[in-house]
Parts: sequence; C-alpha cells; structure tokens
Amino acid sequence: MTVKLAQSHAALLAATLFAPFALYAQAPSDPMATPASQSQPNQPGQTRASATSMHDNTGSPENTGQQMQDKMFIRKAAEGGLAEVALGQLAATRGASEDVKTFGQKMVTDHTVLNNNMKPIAETLGVMLPKKLNKDDQAELDKLTALSGADFDTEYLTFMVKDHHKDLREFRMEAMATSDPVLKDAVDKASTVIRDHMLMVDKMARDRGISVPGRGGRPSPPPAQ
Repeated sequence: MTVKLAQSHAALLAATLFAPFALYAQAPSDPMATPASQSQPNQPGQTRASATSMHDNTGSPENTGQQMQDKMFIRKAAEGGLAEVALGQLAATRGASEDVKTFGQKMVTDHTVLNNNMKPIAETLGVMLPKKLNKDDQAELDKLTALSGADFDTEYLTFMVKDHHKDLREFRMEAMATSDPVLKDAVDKASTVIRDHMLMVDKMARDRGISVPGRGGRPSPPPAQ
C-alpha cells in the first residue's frame, strides 16, 4: 500500500514538472511571429505604396507631410486645368487674331486630356476635385468677357504667359518632391506639355511687345521696333 502511494506521488510530480515543456512544444516555432490577421508595420527599405495602390500605407508620420503636399498639388493643378479650358474656350471664339484663337483651342484640347489623366490619381488619394473656377480665375474670365479685339488678345496672352511660367515651376517642384511613382510620371508628362505651351505663348507675346519673364523670372525687354 505504501509503495503504491509513493508511485502515485511520483507520477503526479512528473506530470507537474513536464507539463510546461509539453505546452511549449505545441507553441509556434518562432515566438516573435505575428498572426496573419495582424497588420505588419513598414520595415526599413520597403517601397512606399503608390498613388494607385488599393491600400495606401502612407499614414506614417514621416510620409504624412508629403502626402498632404501631393493632395494640395493635385487640387491646385485641377483648378488651373479648369481655368485653362474655360479661358481657352473664350479665346477660341473671342480672339481677334487667328493665332490667339488657335492657341485657345489648343488649351481646351490639351488641358482636357491633362485633367482626365489626373482624375484617377485624385480619386485614389481621396482628393475632391473642384467643379468650378476659383475666385481669381473667375475674375479673370469676367475681365476677358468684357474685352474684345486687340485688348482681349493682349490681356489673354499676358495672363497665359504669367500662368504657364508659374505652372511649369510648380509642376517641376512637385515632380522632384513626390515619392509616388505614378503621380511623378503624370506630373512629368504634364510638365512637357506645359513647357510647350509656355514657349508658344511667350513667342506670341514677344511678337506683340508684351513683357515675358526671362531667366530668373525677370521680364525680358520687348523686341526692338
């Protein structure tokens, strides 16, 4: 009886001692492993999600500022695109010179394409695109509507010169700043179009003696008479 009792105590002691090892053997081999249902933070060297990614992982503190800058740029570019189309439509019908009418129609065609190219990127980033002109562009449209003849051409070209030099500078800055490859590609392509427009309108302005920004943003002198 005493022997059986001792054996029972020994068996119970062994079960108690070895139970933790049995549980450990059933645990995952990697104690640091994270369940698949939990999200993984970005690791150093990972590529930041692009603008067309279905799951945008740009919410980390180091990316929030640039993401906001991208969104602000897209909205501002869309506002400018709306203005280019509206003013171009007016120039195509109200311009006194054929070259102004032709340039106005080119603004409508080219900026409609640029606007459409930016829409899917804006939707992915959650940017609400404007549907009407901002206050300054509406004021310019109203001003041009009240003009005609050579006065209209001069005002339109003056505004286009200023606008395209500013736009090209802003597009190039965004192309250098953004880390989103899809947005950068769209901005680079748009910059090429805007530069072509700028060169065209600069020449038209110079031919009429309208001041055009030169290197460093200084107005170039009108051509000699």
